[in-house]
Amino acid sequence: MKSEYPELDKMQRAYKDAVEKWIAAIRKEEALASTNHSIAQVDRWEQAHFQEEEARNKVKAAKKEYEAALRVKFFGFR
Repeated sequence: MKSEYPELDKMQRAYKDAVEKWIAAIRKEEALASTNHSIAQVDRWEQAHFQEEEARNKVKAAKKEYEAALRVKFFGFR
């Protein structure tokens, strides 16, 4: 079925995809936090944290863009 709002659908998909990547990054960080740590493991854990933070920032940006588009659609303002 063809959507009446393809641009909003695209933004919603981008947001949902970003959330899924963020969830994966959180799980990776959590897995690394649940092991006995060598220096190398601590470094991987720290890198996983930075990747999680980057993924979170992408989710926040996608959400902000999608919400702004919804405000325009439903209320006519940004």
